[in-house]
Amino acid sequence: MLLHWLIEPLGFEFMRQALVLGFFLGILSAVVGSYLILQQMGMMAGCISHAVLPGISLAFFLNINLSIGAFVAGVLSALVVMIIESRSRIKIDAAMALTLSTFLALGVILITVLGTNQVDLTSLLFGDILGITSADVWQTVIITGVILLLTKLFYKELEFYTFDPLGAKACGLPVNLLYLGLISAITITIVASMQTVGVLLVMSLLVGPAITAYLLVKELHQMMIVGSILGIISIITGMYLSYYFDLPSGAAIVLIICGFFLLGFFFSPSQGLFSSLLTKKRLLNRQQKK
Repeated sequence: MLLHWLIEPLGFEFMRQALVLGFFLGILSAVVGSYLILQQMGMMAGCISHAVLPGISLAFFLNINLSIGAFVAGVLSALVVMIIESRSRIKIDAAMALTLSTFLALGVILITVLGTNQVDLTSLLFGDILGITSADVWQTVIITGVILLLTKLFYKELEFYTFDPLGAKACGLPVNLLYLGLISAITITIVASMQTVGVLLVMSLLVGPAITAYLLVKELHQMMIVGSILGIISIITGMYLSYYFDLPSGAAIVLIICGFFLLGFFFSPSQGLFSSLLTKKRLLNRQQKK
């Protein structure tokens, strides 16, 4: 029965493509998300994901690849946030809030003015596995390979920059270039995730597996590995739920991610809520015995 439940969806090409894409997307989002979390830039993913809309509208109007427009708009929004924060007294959270809403509003205006109403906003915002093509799969595979290769080549520099940006700058590392590279990786991951979970829910895919892994392990490379496993399981499980129960794929994936986080939050051996309570109880008992 279980074997039939697992095999049946594989008879459809769109489902096979979605599962392959989900496998690589789980790895990609965990690797990028780990740096995102350790740099305390979780909301940057939300800002960029909302900011891609005007780029998509312009790309559709100019009849070019939507991913290119989304990437340019996403990177531009991150640079706007950085400029506002570095050149004024405005804090980064306020800068992101303003940039997010401005780019989102600009996207809506451009869709109306340019007449690009043919853009399927529902699938764009919330994901649609029925729309996944072989081109989307290959794009994600290539992006994942490139990101993993760059992470391997510059692992020490990125780790130093992640944990001590000021020290990295003092040592002569190109911190601005590293920041731009990180922002580019975030934006590329968002672009790769649009068809699966949608731009409104992609923040959970970038943040969720990474923070769950953060509760379970201590080392950066371990965080990436555990996060990748959790991301792959979440995406594949969410897609199966979407197939069998006719649910939006993005929403189903996000709920699975949230479920894993709650398990880690309560039952993590080192940082779980229940573990902390048990530790405190044991210490109290020892003190009472003395």
